Amino acid sequence: MTMMAMSISGINVVGLCVGLLLMLLLILLVIVFACKPWRFLRPASLDRTALKVEDLERPLVSDDASAGQGQSYEPTRSCDLEGSRLQPEEYLSSPRIEGLVHKPRVPSSSPGFDQGSTVVLDVVTEPLEDAYLGQTLKRSLGSNLSFEEQKRNRKEELSPVSKSPLDGDRIFEHASKDFNQQRSCLTLEVISGPSQGTCFSIRSTDTSKLPLTLGRVSPSDLLLKDSEVSGRHAMINWNLNNLKWELIDLGSLNGTLLNSQPINHPDTGRRLRGDPIELASGDIITLGTTSNVYVRITSQAEYRVPFGVGMACDPMSLRRGAKKLPMEDVYYYQWPLPGLDQFGLFGICDGHGGVGAAKSASKLLPEMVATLLSDSLNRERVLSLNDASHVLRNAFSQTEECMNHYYEGCTATVLLIWADGEQRFFAQCANVGDSACVIDIDGNLIKMTEDHRVTSYSERLRIKEIGEALKDGETRLCGLNLARMLGDKFLKQQDGRFSSEPYISQVVHIDKTNRAFAVMASDGLWDVISMKKSVQLVLQTMERYSAEREDVADKIANSLLSEARNLRTKDNTSIILLDFSNSSGASSCRVGS
Repeated sequence: MTMMAMSISGINVVGLCVGLLLMLLLILLVIVFACKPWRFLRPASLDRTALKVEDLERPLVSDDASAGQGQSYEPTRSCDLEGSRLQPEEYLSSPRIEGLVHKPRVPSSSPGFDQGSTVVLDVVTEPLEDAYLGQTLKRSLGSNLSFEEQKRNRKEELSPVSKSPLDGDRIFEHASKDFNQQRSCLTLEVISGPSQGTCFSIRSTDTSKLPLTLGRVSPSDLLLKDSEVSGRHAMINWNLNNLKWELIDLGSLNGTLLNSQPINHPDTGRRLRGDPIELASGDIITLGTTSNVYVRITSQAEYRVPFGVGMACDPMSLRRGAKKLPMEDVYYYQWPLPGLDQFGLFGICDGHGGVGAAKSASKLLPEMVATLLSDSLNRERVLSLNDASHVLRNAFSQTEECMNHYYEGCTATVLLIWADGEQRFFAQCANVGDSACVIDIDGNLIKMTEDHRVTSYSERLRIKEIGEALKDGETRLCGLNLARMLGDKFLKQQDGRFSSEPYISQVVHIDKTNRAFAVMASDGLWDVISMKKSVQLVLQTMERYSAEREDVADKIANSLLSEARNLRTKDNTSIILLDFSNSSGASSCRVGS
């Protein structure tokens, strides 16, 4: 019994010792974890307090706040993808950029840095899919420039912001002056597809109409009746930063090509906008697979037509027994003509057998007139005699020589207007065919054109004088009801009674104190509305919008078009309305069909 008791007592002592030892070990572990002695073994190179800017391969501290905001991505686009436009003030300001996260300021270890102007940036390296706040950004991740070169370039670009207010104002005024001296006119022409022949023009200063959209449904600016074109397919805007036009795919279903290269977003699974791509004159935009759009860009100084200009057209495509009628009219104007501040040209061409001849004539006639007037002798003769007959006659002759349309032709009516610098305008018209022009000055109606249909008295008399009189009841030559036109070279070779010699009107003097306007239109209007009736309609519409100043000429032109539509005209109808009593002005160039 005694031995058994001693054995039990020994076991209890050993157990107690083990328990105490475990408790001490546990206490020691708690103390070690609480004190964390390994923190003193951390390498000095990892200590954040010892971090210096010059030790980094890519510094995170910028020289100034404005430069820091542009450190990762360089702003190069000023057009808003949703349609808003940046003003010059916004061009000079630093943009807010997605992907640059501002951190609290930290003291720099370098005494050369101004602590109050430092910002630590975390650079997000994921590519930006959409611009933030309407800004379009150039991706710089693939740049070959060194960081110091990029930083120096950004400093130079953003330096006006960091200057004194006085210097900044001067730089802004200078930049605005330079910008105002650079203007561009963009013309789009559909050269293939269901809407072939459609044209649209816009100037870079028409900010209320920008950006312009290309699509299948209204309110797209350039309407393409093509099933492969999306409702809102693509967009074109004017970039204020680099003064260039840019094309953007709007997430179209069938994609957009520029010179056969896709520009839509690479993620075809989602309808995302593509990156802006710069346009150049001569580019071909393909929407879907069949609709090709030709791009023409011309640079112009800041000019506005010194009177109101309104334009309207309608192919009246379902007027012939529901048979679709293609649009073969082309209307256009240019003010001023290139290099000729005092002169402008307004014209309408009505094609037959196709729109090709009308498009050629509408391009060649302004070029020929401008070339002739660029000769100082011709120009001085026009200004001194107030007569441009020789210029208009030679322009028609040279245009006819340059046109190579054997089986297509067109009428051509042009109104040349020039100013004398003394609040007076001079207008003179030339035409072949039956597109007509009339001017009203204080209630006096002046017919500016001559009708060249085979049935007109003047044409029958002309044909008789050349020894080939028309028979009684004969109303057509070789199937055409016109005896004068541009083009149709084959018919002119077969029958000498056809002519391209234009009728030249007398010069009309228009004082700015006069209530004066001009109506130019293709025969679709004159088939159903007389010149006297058109003048009455213009006066009524002017009275209706007498309290308004903007877009009155457009409203008048559209009211005439609506009347022709109500009277069931059966031909393409194009109208140009010039309101000399309205000085609100219009953009300097436009082409439409």
